[in-house]
Amino acid sequence: MSSKAQKADHLIQINNLEIEGFSDEQWHPIIKGVNLTLKRGQVMGLIGESGAGKSTLGLAAMGYTQPGCRITGGEILFEGTNLASLRDSEKQKFWGNRMTYVAQSAAASFNPAHRLIDQTTASAIRFKIKNESDAKKDAKKLYKALNLPNPESIGDRYPHQVSGGQLQRVMTAMAMSPRPDLIVFDEPTTALDVTTQVEVLTAMKNIVKEFNTAAIYITHDLAVVAQMADVIKVLRYGNEIEEAKTRKMLTAPKEEYTKSLWSVRSLEKKPVEAQKPILEVKNIDAAYGKFKVLHNVNISVPRGSTVAVVGESGSGKSTTARVITGLLPQLSGSIEFDGAVLPKRLEDRTKEQKRIIQMIYQMADTAMNPRQTVREIIGRPLEFYLDLKGKEKEDRILQLLEMIELDGQFIDRLPSELSGGQKQRICIARALAADPEFIICDEVTSALDQIVQEGILKLLMRLQKELNLTYLFITHDISTVRAISDHVVVMNLGEVVEQGIKSDVFSPPHPDYTELLLSSVPEMDPDWLNNLNKKRD
Repeated sequence: MSSKAQKADHLIQINNLEIEGFSDEQWHPIIKGVNLTLKRGQVMGLIGESGAGKSTLGLAAMGYTQPGCRITGGEILFEGTNLASLRDSEKQKFWGNRMTYVAQSAAASFNPAHRLIDQTTASAIRFKIKNESDAKKDAKKLYKALNLPNPESIGDRYPHQVSGGQLQRVMTAMAMSPRPDLIVFDEPTTALDVTTQVEVLTAMKNIVKEFNTAAIYITHDLAVVAQMADVIKVLRYGNEIEEAKTRKMLTAPKEEYTKSLWSVRSLEKKPVEAQKPILEVKNIDAAYGKFKVLHNVNISVPRGSTVAVVGESGSGKSTTARVITGLLPQLSGSIEFDGAVLPKRLEDRTKEQKRIIQMIYQMADTAMNPRQTVREIIGRPLEFYLDLKGKEKEDRILQLLEMIELDGQFIDRLPSELSGGQKQRICIARALAADPEFIICDEVTSALDQIVQEGILKLLMRLQKELNLTYLFITHDISTVRAISDHVVVMNLGEVVEQGIKSDVFSPPHPDYTELLLSSVPEMDPDWLNNLNKKRD
């Protein structure tokens, strides 16, 4: 019997864990007496909305707390050793060795100055699990097992030389290199398009099974957790709501809160009556330097409707938005708004032409100045476009806050004092402040949990109806497309593959690429991923 098989069956046992976080000059409870048991080779899914305590609990299973957090009660037993009572210096022998972590943002987790293979093998070499030569041979085997292209040489690249999905898999290889007993996966596929997500999920699932590794999989995507987890634990506000085996949890959740999570996926917009086009993209070619990225793109957007542009990373969705806004001048073709051709460059457009087209960005964190208050963030476009000042400006800011379902108490808050959903609402209010006719929404819900997503989507649909707004909604999430769109444009490699009314695009027969996209959307069925891969093999 192997040494690993001889180890205790219960790898992790957390008893009555309590963790506090420091904010507003005082300590607040964020994990409130949670229990968790994880067996070797078992995968537990932690789900819940933002602020539920998922990441805090997942990291606590490694005996780790983020800056500003502290363990105040309970125990974290790893093969009988209480990690909660150890000093950080004593925990170091576990971290990167017996326990590893796969973060949501692989790009932010790699050192841009070092080659991938050197970072993949660093822990195994540092803990003397393998020598450098053996560690690199093993890394290449892991790359192959994770279905990375050119496994013998991809490790020689730097992080910026591979795609997001490839980098996420390299990060999984890095986590597996020391052959840990536990891996914590923290939202590792949230930012990936559906086709890449299928590859990454398959690779993660296979490698965890092959090495009998225990895993905690943190996510807000219920269909994803259905593919990965043996058991699901639901959290809310730091409390455990319920825990059950995956199939039972999906088919018969006990608690009303869990049932509400399941029902979020049912949102779908009713069709609107078609109006004349407000914006037309005609025969657009565009390039970054010498590299051509858009090829004869044509898109028509009816007034008052939502046109969703969908495709994988690198398909040209966001580049099309940059051309429309004048941030990337096209090589050829034209952008027409209400029948008038817009200048290619943003700096050549009039203030009025800038005002009527606004944009809401994917990452609200980076889209707002962290030193400006909500008053300043929303007030700037009111001054710039509408020349509002003093009480008139103040009253309009309060009106806009009310429109986005926030109130005056938020007016003097900084972005750091807002939740993810609140930040995105402020970005929506900033776009509305210019009184636009056309808004580009660039992946505006991809970083949000499903309950917050639903709130943002419902808000956007209500505002559209009240203000007759037109949206170009860029996303890689097919569920969001089904929820909010009237028309759908499918893009691949800088070209429009298919476009039309939503019901037509989603009805077979499909072009091959559309079929690939639609078949890659995870379903709330634990067998979905295995069945899909069998069908494709």
